[in-house]
Amino acid sequence: MDFSMDQFRLDGKIALVTGAVYGIGFTIAQSLAAAGATIVFNNLTQESVDEGLKNYKEAGINAHGYVCDVTDEAAVTEMVKTIEEEVGVIDILVNNAGIIKRIPMLEMSAADFRQVVDVDLNAPFIVAKAVLPSMIKKGHGKIINICSMMSELGRETVAGYAAAKGGLKMLTKNICSEFGSANIQCNGIGPGYIATPQTAPLREIQPDGSRHPFDQFIVAKTPAARWGEPVDLAGPAVFLASDASNFVNGHVLYVDGGILAYIGKQPE
Repeated sequence: MDFSMDQFRLDGKIALVTGAVYGIGFTIAQSLAAAGATIVFNNLTQESVDEGLKNYKEAGINAHGYVCDVTDEAAVTEMVKTIEEEVGVIDILVNNAGIIKRIPMLEMSAADFRQVVDVDLNAPFIVAKAVLPSMIKKGHGKIINICSMMSELGRETVAGYAAAKGGLKMLTKNICSEFGSANIQCNGIGPGYIATPQTAPLREIQPDGSRHPFDQFIVAKTPAARWGEPVDLAGPAVFLASDASNFVNGHVLYVDGGILAYIGKQPE
């Protein structure tokens, strides 16, 4: 088949982006909608789902929102069934919902560790398992797991998060291995440090006019010499959700400005 830019279009596709009320998930959902996809999302409470519906409406997107805890297998199975009845079969799954707990390992309880792994690793397994049967029946599907640079690197205070995101990388490879022959592609996106409202305090100019120490650290470690913007994830997400990536499988695309390629500057 000859190449066509139409391979990047998502017209007629239904995309479920978990936890996509705001932030990175919302931006990814916006990019999929811009390429023609119908957006479905979930969150834990009706209040947060209503907030998401308002955000999508303001962006000119007619999204469908559902209340669901992605760590609850029975609830996820029921949500997917309802989505199939009310919207249609899910063609694209983006496992975006996640949490992080920045706690030194010796101070972190096993319960906190389990909670992070439950949301960041068990939930993607649960949601993927729920959508896969209909993807297999349809003969095609795309699963995108939102991984992290912590899928490759360690850092102080994020033992649970790094363990979960490392596991998510391997879950990505395993879904590829098990379902590639069913014409299902499972890949990951590994964001670098992204400028969001949540990270804004780390980028504030200090009283003496200098950059925040963490801001200096990140910019020095990034060959692009800047933080990423949420929109930097849009193109990669559309690519991995589209037919343009039909022979890309089991891969994690790191959108990190080059951090993972760079050993860092020599101290002066």
